[in-house]
Amino acid sequence: MAADTISSEPGPCESLRIFGAVLQGFRERADLTQEAFARRVRYSVHFVASVEQGRRLPPARFVERSEEVLDAFGILQKAAHRVTRQPGLAAWFRQWAGLEELAISLYTYESRLIPGLLQTEAYARTLFENRVPPLSDEQVDAQLAARQERQQLLRDRPNTAFSFILEEHMLLRRTGGAETTRGLIDHVLEANAMRNVEVQVMPLAREVHSGLNGPMRLLETPENKWFGYIEGQEAGQLISDPKTISVLQMRYAKLRSQALTPEDSLSLLRQMRGAL
Repeated sequence: MAADTISSEPGPCESLRIFGAVLQGFRERADLTQEAFARRVRYSVHFVASVEQGRRLPPARFVERSEEVLDAFGILQKAAHRVTRQPGLAAWFRQWAGLEELAISLYTYESRLIPGLLQTEAYARTLFENRVPPLSDEQVDAQLAARQERQQLLRDRPNTAFSFILEEHMLLRRTGGAETTRGLIDHVLEANAMRNVEVQVMPLAREVHSGLNGPMRLLETPENKWFGYIEGQEAGQLISDPKTISVLQMRYAKLRSQALTPEDSLSLLRQMRGAL
């Protein structure tokens, strides 16, 4: 995501490590590789590895499928109840991250940074290496791994509709330099080629539009309930109030009409790449 805070993915904590070790033990007892196990529980290999390493909170669906595949005698479910994330990871983001993994539609408008789901490693590394206060090399590597794992959502959920509206100036800034920006545009174009992904660009020529209040995200659950999420520098807010959601939906719908069409957006992206 665009302005994910340092705590947007959990660092290892004792209860996560313990759950990961228990999961790995049952997987090895079943004589399954991470790849084979991932296929059976219908999650990515990156996700399984991250849970086993104690870096990712296991969602309820993952735990249930693991219990079934590994015949774990209910131990995994009991262990999962005692799992906590690293202190400092705010409740609002834990809830959003869990909802995001189940969403049937996910809408993102960004005016600050390219959303994390569309970032390249080079672009993300530039952001992490220039963060204030500075991160250690280990923290940078951990954040990169979490960011790359998160990007699996686009491929792991082919039936989820992803919509992105990006401000043109975010690419004109050339964060990381021309080469990084070329790679970033190529990556966005590749993502947009997926049937479940749509990218639109808000051009600089648009003097006024409905997103001037700032970035926003919206998602729809399988139960057709909508949630919103807005984020500041060091905090975020999960929104479930129907009236507020209605306002955000109106703004996002207006943004889609004010941004370039998907076809014109692709043309602009290719033009910008050619100019680098």
